[in-house]
Amino acid sequence: MAFGLLALAAMDAAQALADLTAVSSQIQGAVLAETGGTVLASTFGDGDRADRVAGAALRLLEAAQGVRNGGEELVQLETATPAGSVFLVRDDRHVVAAITGGEPTVGLVFYDLKTCLRMIGEEEEKPAAKSRRRKKEASDDGS
Repeated sequence: MAFGLLALAAMDAAQALADLTAVSSQIQGAVLAETGGTVLASTFGDGDRADRVAGAALRLLEAAQGVRNGGEELVQLETATPAGSVFLVRDDRHVVAAITGGEPTVGLVFYDLKTCLRMIGEEEEKPAAKSRRRKKEASDDGS
């Protein structure tokens, strides 16, 4: 059963990235990973590149967090060059990294990435909510 949930989560992650790239024409590539580094979905094709991008994104977030003043967790970051930008957004469980061309609409890209994380979070909550309902129904029946 755990494998089935893992496959469902990967399918939902892939759908979240597909939706992201469909609505955001500025995003040229993206990867969605757990904060531990496990890649859930990627638009990069081969798994090796997705793993490298996810690892680099997490290291970049960690490095940026290390130089910040203040104790709050860093949740978004943009690194820009004239040729393009890398955007990172994280929540408690996931990080999404996206690559854009030059001069992206920063606020819109961040909004789209946050929406992607919100979608995957909502999808992961669905099986847990169904399981809680089933347990409650069973206990209400006296089973």
